[in-house]
Amino acid sequence: MKHTPLSLVSLAVAAAVSLPSQAIANDELANMENIIVTGSRVIESIDEVPASITVISSEKIQQHLKVSPELQSLLSMYVPGMAPDTGSSSNTGQTLRGRKPLVMIDGVPQSTPLRNGSLGVKTLDPSAIERIEIIKGATSIFGNGAAGGIINYITKKASKEQVAGQVSLSSRFSAVKLEESAGGRIEGALHGTLDKFSYLVTASYEENGVQRDAEGDILGLQYGMSDSVTQNYFSRLAYQFDQDKSLQMSYNFYSSQQKTDLGDVVGDINKGEKTYAIHVPKEQQKRGKPQGPEGNTNFTIKYTDNNIFHNTQLTVDFYKQNIENVFFFSTSLANPSEGYDGGQSVIKSNKTGARATFNSMFELAGADVTLIYGVDALRDVTSQPLVDGRIWVPEMDMQNLASFVQSKWVFDDAVVVKLGVRQDNIDLAVDDYKTLVLCRNGSTCSEEFAVKGDTLEYDATTYNAGVKLKYTPYFQPFFSYSQGADISDIGRLLRSATVTDIADIRTEASIIDNYEVGFTSNVNADLRFEVAAYRSTSELGTTNSYDEKTGIYMPVRAPQRIWGYEALVDAQLHDSLQLVATYSYVEGKNTEADVYLGSQAIAPPKATVSLNWRPTNDLSVSLNHLYVGDRDRFEANAEGNYTVDQRPVESYQVTHLSSQYQVSANLSVFMGVENLFNQDYFSARAQSYTYGGYNVKGLGTTVNFGVEYKF
Repeated sequence: MKHTPLSLVSLAVAAAVSLPSQAIANDELANMENIIVTGSRVIESIDEVPASITVISSEKIQQHLKVSPELQSLLSMYVPGMAPDTGSSSNTGQTLRGRKPLVMIDGVPQSTPLRNGSLGVKTLDPSAIERIEIIKGATSIFGNGAAGGIINYITKKASKEQVAGQVSLSSRFSAVKLEESAGGRIEGALHGTLDKFSYLVTASYEENGVQRDAEGDILGLQYGMSDSVTQNYFSRLAYQFDQDKSLQMSYNFYSSQQKTDLGDVVGDINKGEKTYAIHVPKEQQKRGKPQGPEGNTNFTIKYTDNNIFHNTQLTVDFYKQNIENVFFFSTSLANPSEGYDGGQSVIKSNKTGARATFNSMFELAGADVTLIYGVDALRDVTSQPLVDGRIWVPEMDMQNLASFVQSKWVFDDAVVVKLGVRQDNIDLAVDDYKTLVLCRNGSTCSEEFAVKGDTLEYDATTYNAGVKLKYTPYFQPFFSYSQGADISDIGRLLRSATVTDIADIRTEASIIDNYEVGFTSNVNADLRFEVAAYRSTSELGTTNSYDEKTGIYMPVRAPQRIWGYEALVDAQLHDSLQLVATYSYVEGKNTEADVYLGSQAIAPPKATVSLNWRPTNDLSVSLNHLYVGDRDRFEANAEGNYTVDQRPVESYQVTHLSSQYQVSANLSVFMGVENLFNQDYFSARAQSYTYGGYNVKGLGTTVNFGVEYKF
């Protein structure tokens, strides 16, 4: 390979700033689909990355959007190693290779690692996303919270035209029982380029009706989406000063809240009973504020100079984020002695960050070398108060300053070597606080502790290395080693403290070592294989255990070992027919006690099959099938019941169908069917979680029908 000229990088960056995929020529588009930005923070070819990567294209996103707007379902279908869809607004239990991933929008973190409420996946409407890049395995490339890897939503760009856009109208309803199930959705986009200035505005608004299972009953309301209202407004303005220099600003607003007059009929999963919802008198309805993101915002400024000095590119980012995720009213937050029969919490997180990334390219010792280096600064202020004013998780003020160097060495266009190091300096300040007295019942209450605050200091140096061999397209093996420094969910440790000094709480950072070996094989233009096996270890665990007697989560900081393997086959069976099949297996243990990890971390085996058929230029049809296997690692108690997240998972399978017909150059109609065969099932999480009302059945057959107009 000749040394990649900086002008080519400039072209790719310019395309990323100002052009959508539909505005790029076919040959350029083919090249763009093979590059990513998430793995090393700069544009690079997937073929030169010694690690497992999944890129979900715009086409796949649009296909799935015709079935469902839920990103959890999309990720579950297309990402090997991603746990099955939870069927709710919460992604708790939907881990990536057994650990929690860091969710980002254009590189800006959306997760709240200091108090992980597992709502990060649902932070952007898929109509605003151009593609999704998933880097699997612990990494410190973007800092704290990426124990399982990174999910990066890359947003859409403007077109070359002065004015272009689209509008889509659709309705989603239950095919099992139509009553009250019909909802409506509208989405639109306006974008274009005027000389050196480009703009993009997207908007989506959706009102759900009630969601029904295969028997026609309304799904339970715990993190439910019945009667939910979702809004997303995204905008980007960009200015190209010259061939090398550009500036862009983007803003995103997202909210998704459940506003319902229903109430739950609670079942017991140990007895095989589901929780479902019915119309009830006002005093029995869901109490408190509507649950869900109340109005999360992101603001980003990005400046790029593709030739700041010889063969060196500079990218500077500034971002600001505000998150308020409201949780459901829970009787576990009761304290009768103070007049509280329950409570409702809100995770509040405010992030302000800046990043400077340099990318230098040169030749050294017979190799083409790419050197990526820079600094990250982040302030993250996170807390979890209750709506009634009580403080459950005190304010945590984290300041993180990090420096990093990543290098890529390409020898003879056949050997790729990656080496990198990151140094994080983190200060986490917490003032004096008191733990809440919470009562499971009138006689079982937690004890109040007055905890002395302090500033906790973390210094972590993490390394990564990888090798990929590209001598032949038939077999391209790779090996990688990567570390991640994780101080996630400190808030859960603080709220369950049983000591009087914060210094005595086990808040140490968990250093995760991730090993991966695999290969890719391009047999020919129509057949591709990917296989990977991995092992992830940590001396301190990052999971929690739920105490059913007190209703409190307690940290489990024992050492962990997680391992697994994944495979993918992509075959073009005919000019009009493509098949993609995946399989993934993950398992994990607490190595101190030699016991298996529960389903909060470990998902059952998963297989997917996707068939994409285009019989004519105007008609496309997609069929997606998900199979979730068995997992049974735990024994029942003396009463024959299972506890916490240790109930067995029995296999199930679900099939989705979508189709689109191009009526004219501008007008198309589409239809999607979720759970085509009306499979009656509990999701993997619903089967394995024995507490908290998670025993909600999967969605029954649901139809989505709509029309789209482009101009």
